[in-house]
Amino acid sequence: MLKVVVVGADGRMGREVVKAVLQENDLSLVGAVDTRNHGHDIGTLVNGTPYGVLLAGNLGRVLEETGADVVVDFTTPDIVMGNLEVVLKHQVHMVIGTTGISGDSVEEINREAAEAGVGVVIAPNFAIGAILMMKFAAEAAKYLPHVEIIELHHDQKLDAPSGTALKTADLIKNNREFIRQGHPDEIEKITGARGGETYGMRIHSVRLPGLVAHQEVIFGGLGQTLTIRHDSNNRESFMPGVILAIRKVVNLKGVTYGLEKLLTE
Repeated sequence: MLKVVVVGADGRMGREVVKAVLQENDLSLVGAVDTRNHGHDIGTLVNGTPYGVLLAGNLGRVLEETGADVVVDFTTPDIVMGNLEVVLKHQVHMVIGTTGISGDSVEEINREAAEAGVGVVIAPNFAIGAILMMKFAAEAAKYLPHVEIIELHHDQKLDAPSGTALKTADLIKNNREFIRQGHPDEIEKITGARGGETYGMRIHSVRLPGLVAHQEVIFGGLGQTLTIRHDSNNRESFMPGVILAIRKVVNLKGVTYGLEKLLTE
């Protein structure tokens, strides 16, 4: 039985993680950490049924009291690194769904996690369909190198472009030569109208209420286009991937970046 602590447990994603963990026979929720509702039973908050785990504010104390095996973090970019420091100090494995972590930070996390002898899974997206979308896009880039990415999220998302869009672009650039797309003399009448540029590709970020997490990758070729799209219509769509990561991370050391790495284990 793996003992799990959820950080950001009273947030939208955190509550879904709590519900998902409670449904698994081989996982035990032993702690819930958030910046609000301290002392409230997390079970009551997420589904109306008391579970006996009260929301706390001190992650280190929770780890000391529970002997947790895995911490799952769905907080914010400005909080996650501090949480990670505490988790590694206690030599606990960690699953991070918080996006906005830089490449330099990933390298540093990998070094520190390896020294602590624990695994850290960082995934821009936990939806299995999104992982397949990225794999299909990487394959298509071998044959249709002209591509633009449109990612759409709810209007409370803090980072743009999304981690999924950046990961998709990274996978695509490994399968094609650098191409500067569009007319060489094109003019942006409004700054940013053509989106952000990375590896010669354009990424467009949409933020609107009513959205959850969506992405389409559009390829253009001679007389044809190909669109690969994935939609997460609710946060439950991420939970199979989160549960998979919890089970896998205890057998890892250092950083594993991207859920696709776990699908091939």
